[in-house]
Amino acid sequence: MFFPWYASMMLAIESNGVIALRLTTMAFGGSAARHEALLMVPEKVAASIEAATTLLTGGSTRSVVDRYREHVQANSARLLAG
Repeated sequence: MFFPWYASMMLAIESNGVIALRLTTMAFGGSAARHEALLMVPEKVAASIEAATTLLTGGSTRSVVDRYREHVQANSARLLAG
C-alpha cells in the first residue's frame, strides 16, 4: 500500500457501510432484524478474541486490521444479499 494508514481508513469506511446496512435491517424489524441483533454480539466477541490472540502470538496490528476488514466485507456481502 502507498500509505501506512490506508487499511485503517478503509476499515473505517467499510465499517460505516455495514453499520448503515444493519441499521436499515433493524429499522424494518421482523425476524431478519432479530437474527441480525443476535448475530452481532457473538460475532464481535469472536473477532475481538481473534484479534487479541493474533497480537499475543506476535502478529502485527496490520494483520489484525486486515482480518477485521475481511469480517466487515463478509458482513457487507451477507447483508446486501439478504
